[in-house]
Amino acid sequence: QVQLVESGGGLVQPGGSLRLSCAGSGSALSRNTMGWYRQAPGKERELVAVIISGGSTNYANSVKGRFTISRDNAKNTVGLQMNNLKPEDTAVYYCYADRLGFRYWGQGTQVTVSS
Repeated sequence: QVQLVESGGGLVQPGGSLRLSCAGSGSALSRNTMGWYRQAPGKERELVAVIISGGSTNYANSVKGRFTISRDNAKNTVGLQMNNLKPEDTAVYYCYADRLGFRYWGQGTQVTVSS
């Protein structure tokens, strides 16, 4: 079993920055793909960023150049640095980990970008 707990969400003004963190427990996740999705009110959940075990990353076009995903295998964590935030980034952000054919999810953390 894998448990994921996100932290770091909050309210920020447009143009500001936030850093999300996701801590995994129950299993070592260094060899597993991890990433972040988000879901805005009334919209489908969308993939934001992915990082594979080797460190390669991929991003949604809407966040390229603004968001950076990273992982610390020693701490079993994945982070999402979000810069130049826009109102359209407002959503609940969920981290996930793929392990042995299952996708595990965190509980989500709210990010609100508003002046």
